[in-house]
Amino acid sequence: MHDIRAIRENPTSFDAALARRGLEALSPSILSLDSARRAQIAAAETAQAEQNKASKEAGAAKGRGDDAEFERLRALVSAKKEEIAAMQAEAARLDTELRELLMGIPNLPLDSVPLGKDENDNVEIRRWGEPKSFDFQPVEHFEIAGVKPGMDFETAAKLSGARFVLLQAGVARIHRALAQFMLDLHAEEHGLTETWTPVLVLSDMMVGTGQLPKFGEDSYQTREGWWLIPTAEVTLTNTVHGDLVDQSSLPRRMAAHSQCFRSEAGSAGRDTSGMLRQHQFEKVEMVSITDAETGEAEHPRMTGWAQAVLERLGLPYRTMLLCTGDMGFGARITHDLEVWLPGQNKYREISSVSYCGDFQARRMNARYRPTEGGKPEFVHTLNGSGLAVGRTLIAVLENGQQADGSVTLPEALHPYLRGKTRLLPDGQLA
Repeated sequence: MHDIRAIRENPTSFDAALARRGLEALSPSILSLDSARRAQIAAAETAQAEQNKASKEAGAAKGRGDDAEFERLRALVSAKKEEIAAMQAEAARLDTELRELLMGIPNLPLDSVPLGKDENDNVEIRRWGEPKSFDFQPVEHFEIAGVKPGMDFETAAKLSGARFVLLQAGVARIHRALAQFMLDLHAEEHGLTETWTPVLVLSDMMVGTGQLPKFGEDSYQTREGWWLIPTAEVTLTNTVHGDLVDQSSLPRRMAAHSQCFRSEAGSAGRDTSGMLRQHQFEKVEMVSITDAETGEAEHPRMTGWAQAVLERLGLPYRTMLLCTGDMGFGARITHDLEVWLPGQNKYREISSVSYCGDFQARRMNARYRPTEGGKPEFVHTLNGSGLAVGRTLIAVLENGQQADGSVTLPEALHPYLRGKTRLLPDGQLA
């Protein structure tokens, strides 16, 4: 959420930043609401002072036996009370309207973010590894002979409908091994605290990280009112929801492996084959909570943690700096990692790492006490996939596929598979 004081002080700058997002100027409507709200508050305070004065004078009139003056002043007090209640109700209504307006406005991009409309305007900033040359025509993950016995879409559809998968045998073990490998790497080498979180959260938590109120259709809500998390970003970031922490406790760096749930609203017809786009999937999420001074510098560091996963697995990838038109709602700057999928003969997103500044913290009211003293400040937040487990499984299978339908597995996974190095054409590990 945005700081209304900053908009008051520099509305032109605010609108210019929105224009880079392709949005029209909003400061006039924001400031109009803000002005009306403040006017109602001021009027209520003036009326309250007048009521207090009249009440005091009524007491004096009663004391000296001036019944006529007492009755007049008592009627004035009563009228002022009704007037104040009406003004306060109108101020509350305007405050809600202003908050809802601010809640629906995306974060402002950093000046370093390239201007653009969509993914075609993103900028490649790094490339690692060379796509493998095959002496046969590589296929997509679900077409590999060794994968077919362990990747069952028909049974999943019987159980749950479209965009679900049932993993078994060797494929299921590789999937589990990938998550364990990622968690160990982040905890042991990158210094993130391994965390296990709920997958059901309250609405306030979804508001805090920006999924609500604008993007509710993208997630699932239970009859009891809980929301199924679309990513552990929601739970990890909200660990400081409503808190006032010491600056010395920052940064807080966490990683969590969780189930994730997304309705995929608006994605009809996209990636319907295979397990690239599912309603239920697993992800290892990274979150950093920092102070205002170090948040921006944490972004490339976090990107490096995600890149390290791909490099340990020997998966070619490229890092993209997203343009203003392709960034997510809560981000100030985003790096996407795109892994090479030989079955599709293209790079596909496997991680998105974003710096949000104090945007989420304002929604969560999460602040810290500066070590040097002074007023509390909002924390800064970052989040990123480290990585999406299912998409990493796809990349491992496609890049390691062999002509006989087997799959050669990355060395980094061998310890997690009890020394097994290959997925055989029959779906078993060897």
